[in-house]
Order: sequence, then structure tokens, then C-alpha cells
Amino acid sequence: MTDPNYIRAYRLINTPDGGCTFEPGKLPTKMPMETGNFWIQNEIDEYEKISHPAPRNQYVVTLKGTLRFKVTDGTTFIIEPGIILIAEDTIGKGHSWELIEGETWERLYIPLAMNASDNFIPEKG
Repeated sequence: MTDPNYIRAYRLINTPDGGCTFEPGKLPTKMPMETGNFWIQNEIDEYEKISHPAPRNQYVVTLKGTLRFKVTDGTTFIIEPGIILIAEDTIGKGHSWELIEGETWERLYIPLAMNASDNFIPEKG
């Protein structure tokens, strides 16, 4: 059963050794978020498919396409429309991804304002 008070999310974060890992969790709905300008992208640059850190702390909202993200230790998770990615792995080796369903990845990038909370609630367990 879906809880109308939350949306599923994954957060990419840096590890002390310069790698990247992820946390599953959720974002509360109807909560104001401190963000900057946003933009939509559907073009896929080849450098995005290889391991790379996020250019800034940002929400990535998938509008179309299903992707498998991979972190430094090889662990993966799936992002599809309805799941928000919070990219905070801004240094180090970063993450990679591959499109596993659909012909394109349509997404909306929403940078967080400087020092803003991402409002992420980690999954318990």
C-alpha cells in the first residue's frame, strides 16, 4: 500500500574511502524544499554512463525510462518514474547507470540550495 504522505527515494552519498554508496528511503510530500533553478533533459551524454560524481547536490526526477544505478562496491538499485533520486555523491569515484527499459531517459534536475536539507528519511532496517 502506498502512503500518500511520502514518495520513494534513493540517496547517493560519498563514502570515507572516496567511493559512493546509496540509501533507500523516502521524501515527505507537501513539504517546501529549498531548491535552485531546474531543467529537463532527455539527451544522454556518454560520459554520464561511466562512473562519475554528481555535479552538485540535486534531486533527479525520472519522467520516462527505467535505469539501473551502480555504486562503487558494485551494488545496484532501480530508478523508474515515481522514485526520486537524490544525488549527493559530489566527490570521488561516483556512480554509473544504464538504461534498462525504454529508449530514452527523460529527467528533471532540481539542484538543492546551498546548505539546504534534502528532507530524506532513510529506510529503517
